[in-house]
Amino acid sequence: MSTGKILVVDDEPQIRRVMRSALTKQGYIVADARSGEEALEKLRDERYDLIILDRNMPGMGGLEACRSIRATSDVGIIMLTVRKAEPDKIEALDAGADDYVTKPFSMPELLARVRANLRRLPLSPQEGPIIVAFDGIEVNLGSHHASVEGLDIRLTPKQFEVLRYLITNPNVAIPHSKILQAIWGPDYGDQVEYLHVIVNQLRKKIERDPAKPRYILTEPWFGYRFQLPSGKS
Repeated sequence: MSTGKILVVDDEPQIRRVMRSALTKQGYIVADARSGEEALEKLRDERYDLIILDRNMPGMGGLEACRSIRATSDVGIIMLTVRKAEPDKIEALDAGADDYVTKPFSMPELLARVRANLRRLPLSPQEGPIIVAFDGIEVNLGSHHASVEGLDIRLTPKQFEVLRYLITNPNVAIPHSKILQAIWGPDYGDQVEYLHVIVNQLRKKIERDPAKPRYILTEPWFGYRFQLPSGKS
């Protein structure tokens, strides 16, 4: 059976009931909220491992709620949307969502996305030191904390997983598909926009000049390479 505490946020009672039933049968602990405002209230009182958040709700919409959650929490977020256009998907990721599912969706698809977003990459002995430090940047692979010049930076779960994956495979070009499948799962190999958005967000947080990155480098038409300065660890 699965484990994890999930908050379902949707203004449609039927969708909340269906998702609560399906998720509970998988062993998850499930709570729900009817609006973005109610979700924020619940988050002040309880800790959750994942939020399934509808984009289109009256009052505080999903994008606004996502940004508000991200201001204080690194909880995983899957956004539900009826929009299929590429800019709308990217807007969801830019707001801080880790994933999105387009309505109407199948329950097996949603459950697969839930499993993928609750999964955390295990640290293996060959991944080297728990703390990687270079040029004023420090990344603690064990505690999921990162800092720049001594100041903590907030990373979402997927931002940290991408950063950790790149740092622990330094100085080699890694294909988009390999990174996507390692972080999100085997069904995500062609979802390159996920990776582009996450990398742009990471560059803004750790690069001195995000437009001219020194660490997270683009390998055109192929993937990314993390350039770890020589002699750093």
